Amino acid sequence: MRLLLVEDDEILGDGLAAGLKMEGYAVDWLTNGKLADEALKTNSYELVVLDLNLPDMDGISILRALRGRKNETPVLVLTAKDTIPDRILGLDSGADDFVIKPFDLNEVCARLRALARRNEGRGTPTIEHNGIVLDPASHHVTFQGEKIELSQKEFEILSFLMSNIGRVISRARLEESLYSWGSDVESNTVEVHIHHLRKKLDASVIRTVRGVGYIIDADDEI
Repeated sequence: MRLLLVEDDEILGDGLAAGLKMEGYAVDWLTNGKLADEALKTNSYELVVLDLNLPDMDGISILRALRGRKNETPVLVLTAKDTIPDRILGLDSGADDFVIKPFDLNEVCARLRALARRNEGRGTPTIEHNGIVLDPASHHVTFQGEKIELSQKEFEILSFLMSNIGRVISRARLEESLYSWGSDVESNTVEVHIHHLRKKLDASVIRTVRGVGYIIDADDEI
């Protein structure tokens, strides 16, 4: 899952980016408000973690511009201002949730998972479909009741496809979700991960739509 982190504190941003990457997120980290606004215009993200006090363009302005473009990407705001008026302003400007500094990484990750669930229209913490149970919190996957060991990228691909049941997802969109800026991605990387997933689960779980992408069918029976 690709995430934009916007935080101008170098120490805090570096630690948070490292922690989120360990949780499996593909993190693009920016320290400048205007650059963040441009990144949100030109890139697709599943989540945004946004500080409010930024150089060149503040977080509230970024939120208003994002929502003005009808972009509904969930935004978790980081703020040192724990007052009701500040929270009201942030929520009314388009924020989805708040974390007050200083914060715990585990809480940030839990709130991000909750935002992802809400964005996908899913109330349950696990994603279940045709014998597959995927838990984003523990990164556990079972198939037909048996635990399946997946690599981080295999898990992320399966999670992305299961969050989009019945939709064809292109290879380019999968790559965009899996890798942050500067990542060295080989041309057949996604195909290799898909091949491994089919071997570990079932060949019929993920269907290739030739020339378009990959899909987990909504009515597929395994």
